[in-house]
Amino acid sequence: MGQLILLNKPHGVLCQFTGVQGRPTLKDYVPVPGVYAAGRLDADSEGLLLLTDDGRLQHRIADPRHKLPKRYLAQVEGIPGEAALARLRAGVDLGDFTTRPCEAACVPEPDWLWPRESPLRFRKTVPTVWLEIVLCEGKNRQVRRMTAKVGLPTLRLVRVAIGGWRLDGLAPGQWREVSWEGALRRGSGRKKR
Repeated sequence: MGQLILLNKPHGVLCQFTGVQGRPTLKDYVPVPGVYAAGRLDADSEGLLLLTDDGRLQHRIADPRHKLPKRYLAQVEGIPGEAALARLRAGVDLGDFTTRPCEAACVPEPDWLWPRESPLRFRKTVPTVWLEIVLCEGKNRQVRRMTAKVGLPTLRLVRVAIGGWRLDGLAPGQWREVSWEGALRRGSGRKKR
């Protein structure tokens, strides 16, 4: 059975182990040889990243054909109406592809969320709202592109769950090794944070 590591990837960290001068990478946080990311989070995003040394497990986690749900909290500019949420839920044409249907809902600001080290861009005249978005795919910058397309630019994006694995209890930069068998089976059910 391969290793599986849950990491709370901080904002600004690249999802790779090879160095880029002046940029933090996974090697700065996970001193475990032979593991690699099962999926990605862009440098501007935070939250749950899974790492493994097992190629079959990596494929099972990352391949959208397995429909492993990925749960995100997105702080967006503006106040979404039901039409914008319905567009997100139905799938959004992003030009190069149309997203699959997903879950999207307004949620209260998370009281457990850590402050971000680098400041967000806020405009005093534009309110912000938190959305919970659950996808069963994960294309490059997909959540950011989806929310922008419906007029709600994302300011902060935090992935809180992948399948049955949750971010619970991990501060930014912290990681822990976990069992992976049960979480794959539980991964398709909806769980609230």
